Amino acid sequence: MLGLADIRDWIKTLDTGAENYYIGRLDAKKDKSIGVYSLNNTSAAAIALGGDETTKTAVKGVSILIHWNKNARETETAAFGVFEKMMFKSNFDIKDTHVNYVRLLSAEPIDVGNGADLVYERVIQAEFYYER
Repeated sequence: MLGLADIRDWIKTLDTGAENYYIGRLDAKKDKSIGVYSLNNTSAAAIALGGDETTKTAVKGVSILIHWNKNARETETAAFGVFEKMMFKSNFDIKDTHVNYVRLLSAEPIDVGNGADLVYERVIQAEFYYER
């Protein structure tokens, strides 16, 4: 199984410039934070012909929130940096799980504006295809 904490820890290795990493919710929403959440509209579970015993891969859908600072340009740059580092990732391991590839679900990080604290945010939606 590939969990949110595993993906968060992998993102830490990408040299994103973030100072804080979270799963679940961002408490206190510190600047230069990245949060990893389950993606609500991920693909349905795919079972190979022959059933569970012949199914070799699974998919983990995630939404990656880039909560950066009060400068829209710097937030966009930081989000694109993470996006580009994930763009062509394939055939690597996260802990003991082999990831075949990462599929980014939009052409660029999605601008979600800013919250009550006026910090700009972008979201990267992705699916991790991994060996079971």
